[in-house]
Amino acid sequence: MSGFLAEGNGRDPEDNASLISVQSVKPGPDTLSQLVRRLRALTLTLLPLEVEPSSITEPTSRIITPQVVSAFRAAAGDFTEALPYCLLRARAEFMWDADNNPADYGENLARATACEVLARRIVHLTEPGRIKDIMSKRFKHRQIDGDESEMSSALEMAIDQHCTIFLSSSEAQDIVNALWSGELVQKNNKHNDIDYVVYEDTRDRTFWGHFDPSRLGVPRYQNIFRIVVWLFFLVVYSQAVREPLEKLNDSHRGLDEWEVVLYFMSLSFILEDTLLLTAFSLRIMGLSSPPDKEAAYRLHSFQILSFVAPFIWNSLNAELVTVFDGFKYIGTMQICVARMLKESGIFFALLSVLAIGFAQGLYALDAADGSTEPPSTVLNLLVQALLQAPDYGRFSASPAGLMLYYLWSAVTAIVLLNVLISLFSSAYSDVVEDAEAQYLAFFASKTVSMIRAPDSYVYPAPFNLLETFLVAPLETNKPYSGRFFPNLRLSEKNYAKVNRWVMSIVFFVPLCIIALCESTFDSRRHVWMESWFRGDNEGEQDSPASRNPIVDDPTCQGLEISRVPFEELIKVFPNTGQSMETTIINEIQDVKRQLEVLMNKLGEIQGEK
Repeated sequence: MSGFLAEGNGRDPEDNASLISVQSVKPGPDTLSQLVRRLRALTLTLLPLEVEPSSITEPTSRIITPQVVSAFRAAAGDFTEALPYCLLRARAEFMWDADNNPADYGENLARATACEVLARRIVHLTEPGRIKDIMSKRFKHRQIDGDESEMSSALEMAIDQHCTIFLSSSEAQDIVNALWSGELVQKNNKHNDIDYVVYEDTRDRTFWGHFDPSRLGVPRYQNIFRIVVWLFFLVVYSQAVREPLEKLNDSHRGLDEWEVVLYFMSLSFILEDTLLLTAFSLRIMGLSSPPDKEAAYRLHSFQILSFVAPFIWNSLNAELVTVFDGFKYIGTMQICVARMLKESGIFFALLSVLAIGFAQGLYALDAADGSTEPPSTVLNLLVQALLQAPDYGRFSASPAGLMLYYLWSAVTAIVLLNVLISLFSSAYSDVVEDAEAQYLAFFASKTVSMIRAPDSYVYPAPFNLLETFLVAPLETNKPYSGRFFPNLRLSEKNYAKVNRWVMSIVFFVPLCIIALCESTFDSRRHVWMESWFRGDNEGEQDSPASRNPIVDDPTCQGLEISRVPFEELIKVFPNTGQSMETTIINEIQDVKRQLEVLMNKLGEIQGEK
């Protein structure tokens, strides 16, 4: 037992065994499930009662001590490379217990937090050469219904659970940044699984070595390409709606070139541009309709096209914000807006229930005299009152209706809107209080979402239409293979060649820019030169010469900096690596040892007498 609890820089036998197992052992779902259950048992023993999560997350926690971390590392035996994954899986189970058992929410929340903190501490203690394998190696576990889970890594599982503590660690961010910049890339292995490899290890550092269509799948380049496409799409849209009167002229009955490009690009964003497709459908219906109806269809098509403008600019704003989300303030703002929209669901749920009741009451009062207005009229009055523009004159002839309308206006303006403001304030404060960790978790989620379950050949929109209708049908193992080209089916090898040739031609200019930047301006190639000019990091210098410097200045003969040695100065420093409780316990132990020595001395003196 004392072996794994011993502190020091030497490698434990468990680490040696695990170092071999990284390359030779791939545990199955049942094995990992057994390890998860063992970790849960350890956590339940560690935290049998409720404790404050803050006492677990602090660096000098009295609960997550170095000895506890060592115990959990030893609990994995020869499978320490799967330990962070299993700890995060245990965290997910504790959070499920917390959400489904409100009476024990505090206890299970503390246990989930402990599992996450332990996963972070264990990754931090891992040798730098093994971090990539531990963070990105994908495993399966046995689900509660007996099925195997999907393949996932510790990094992916942390993102799915929004583990801000784990994702804000330097080790996790190093992997995320490597994935974002394309230094670490995915590679399909023979088991139809994904391995993460260093890209520079697979290519020469030359222009043609980096002229690789697969680089379009790098999150950084996907982000840039998407922004460029949206800017171009905005220009096309602005041109398509610039002259409404001219569009309705009989001499412009057909689709012009800007409309063709607009609707072609809209087809590539089909899920995001339903309104644009509606406008396109009306435009086509107008072209195929009699002259007396064509003008009406064209008018409605242009009206819908104009209505899309706020959504187009809002989408563009979302895309442009991603340009600057590398800055903490912009990224935090995105998180706040997303959290506020999520919290507003409670407001709209309450609003919808109240609106149904008031609408029913107002409609019934309107029908009391034997005649009714359309239901849309009542709905319009309710919306106007919600937007602080009530029309009280509509109910001047009905005192009951006026009172009911007064009540609706008061409830929405005083109660519901203040509830919404409180929800927004709570969401904002929750994000801002932990802004750094929240932003790092957001950036990790954004990066991994771009490469998770990736397409082997990435065709960014609108070029995904080219893949869908011309390239993908050539793949043999697709169910629709041969539909467009029934006599032409390609093997996996030839299909890969076709994709590479097509992507190299279509994306020739972007690939040239990427290859030029990576082969010429790659900062990693000049790290040695920068280090040579700048020297070591001044913030990390802690050499004997720095601790007790010697004055070698002719103008300061006989003067010294180190009159008091460094060792004497630090004797009065507190041990910030230990919690206050640990410090007190250590001092008590020292007093006990001194008393024991004193009692032994007294016993020897009495024996001599």
